[in-house]
Amino acid sequence: MKLGALDWKPLALVPLLALVVLPFIGSPSTWLTLTVAGLAMGMIVFIIASGLTLIFGLMDVLNFGHGVFIALGAFVATSVLGLMGDWTGSGELWRNLAAVLPAMLVAMLVAGAVGIAFERWLVRPVYGNHLKQILITMGGMIIGEELIKVVWGPQQIPLPLPMGMRGSLLVGDAAIEKYRLVAVVVGLAVFAALVWVLARTKVGLLIRAGVQDREMVEALGYRIRRLFVGVFVAGSALAGLGGVMWGLYQQSVVPQMGGQVTILIFIVLIIGGLGSTGGALIGALLVGLMANYTGFLLPKVALFSNIALMVAILLWRPRGVYPVTSR
Repeated sequence: MKLGALDWKPLALVPLLALVVLPFIGSPSTWLTLTVAGLAMGMIVFIIASGLTLIFGLMDVLNFGHGVFIALGAFVATSVLGLMGDWTGSGELWRNLAAVLPAMLVAMLVAGAVGIAFERWLVRPVYGNHLKQILITMGGMIIGEELIKVVWGPQQIPLPLPMGMRGSLLVGDAAIEKYRLVAVVVGLAVFAALVWVLARTKVGLLIRAGVQDREMVEALGYRIRRLFVGVFVAGSALAGLGGVMWGLYQQSVVPQMGGQVTILIFIVLIIGGLGSTGGALIGALLVGLMANYTGFLLPKVALFSNIALMVAILLWRPRGVYPVTSR
């Protein structure tokens, strides 16, 4: 679940991909713009994938309903930001952040609360059975999407960026969108928080111990079931946060948006090593860069580029870049 500090080869994949693509793009300014855009997209994907990484890493649960928490977080954010028009319409960045941060917190709280019910009624009865987990969580996502349509309607809803986050900054001849820089900062903050919790706290110790040997954790007197619920809630909340970031990235939300992102999330999960937080970060950055580079160079193959990336990584390391040892 943690980044393998002694294994430097996966760490080199992100800069290696960026450098390999540079000659094909030609213009350094265009390359820089695409690279920052790819890193920003990768950080947003990582935020979403990190929750599923935690859930699978500890609970061994294939939650194909993860997408419903993404969409739920995004729609909650539209409602919260819609009530704060004076703040989002301001050109001052601090006022924009004062609106966006509460929207993120409310989205995480709502997604986490729904995650409690999702785990209790859908996931708990199918622990240990991957096939049933896939079927029942996919059913849960379909039901969740329909409930979102009941509350917010089936149509696409705009989620415009706050005024102070619009536009770009010029770095030489390269135009770097402000929101993409915000996304990178938020993604790094989430990664740092996860690393700190997993490596420096008692809860993190129990999570990592639970990955290696659940029976031992239970034998020591800890109630692994409560830990499972806590991890599922945290993963759902992170999906809600990622949904807010993704909605602002797309500047619109639809009830099906979670399902649309799910394929990318599982590609990241597989590349990362099925339960590795550090691996998920590397996988997400690779996916984001690949999507932006191929979208610019070869638009017709952009949809398949990340599948090709996953195949290439698995041919090199069949268990992912940082596989969890118990898998």
